[in-house]
Amino acid sequence: MTREQANQILNKYLTNPNLIKHCLAAEVAMRALYKRLNDPFDPSEEEKWGITGLLHDADYEMAKGIPEKHGLLLFEKEQAIPTEIAYAIKSHNYQYTQILPVKKMDWAITCVDQLTGLIVAAALIHKDKKLASIDTDFVIKRMNQSGFAKGADRKQILLCQEKLGIPLNEFVEITLKAMQSISTQLGL
Repeated sequence: MTREQANQILNKYLTNPNLIKHCLAAEVAMRALYKRLNDPFDPSEEEKWGITGLLHDADYEMAKGIPEKHGLLLFEKEQAIPTEIAYAIKSHNYQYTQILPVKKMDWAITCVDQLTGLIVAAALIHKDKKLASIDTDFVIKRMNQSGFAKGADRKQILLCQEKLGIPLNEFVEITLKAMQSISTQLGL
């Protein structure tokens, strides 16, 4: 599957611009995490990680009101998505789908999905609402405020340490820098 094919699928099922931006953020973060976690570097594997990020929430609007189906509904309509990508997408919502993450790619999308949302929320409370104006410490301070971005599951973000072997500060830094690299696309 190419990135273009994945993008067509994404835009076929998602209409909310903010959800599309969230998927773009997850894509770029997954590519950055692949580079951090994998040596030697394999461009085809990086592409797989990126496509996983891009498509992880493609069925979000279809699954509205039925969270146990989120991550599963896409595959009732799309059969051409490679098995490893499909598994990672199904497992990123494991609390509901009961499909547990196994591989690093599965855990990466599980953790980064929550963090990208928290980073966006952190940028939006900054006076200029720009990703360039926030740093790792700013994000972590917000993360430690229980009333901030309540929808972001901190436990899932913190799994980066246990499941990926990446300290929280570094995980936030990698994700934030990746998102900053596409800040124009994200409108932040």
